[in-house]
Amino acid sequence: QVQLVESGGGLVQAGGSLRLSCTASGSIGGINNMAWYRQAPGKQRELVASITSRGSTNYADSVKGRFTISLDNAKNTAYLQMNTLKPEDTAVYYCNGEIRGDGRRLVGVVYPRGQGTQVIVSS
Repeated sequence: QVQLVESGGGLVQAGGSLRLSCTASGSIGGINNMAWYRQAPGKQRELVASITSRGSTNYADSVKGRFTISLDNAKNTAYLQMNTLKPEDTAVYYCNGEIRGDGRRLVGVVYPRGQGTQVIVSS
């Protein structure tokens, strides 16, 4: 009843930038928070950044100062601006959300996850 779709991944050289988008659709009443995770080959999934509906943010130490998460509540879309990319940022990036239902077709809170978007940073 709520779907998340990521976009914006791709291949970029070290030092470059990408902006990822994650758009929620469905029976949405509002967004409580959104987060970006990533998983590199052979590694565990890790939290990259999160943001609440009030704009409070949290970042992994490895991306502080380089990545910025933002949330456009009107568009139900979260963004991850990634600057000064490094080869170690290569991973599949997923967004997760804590989303309130619209109270009619969907009651309560759901925790959807997107399908992921690949980011490859070449050295």
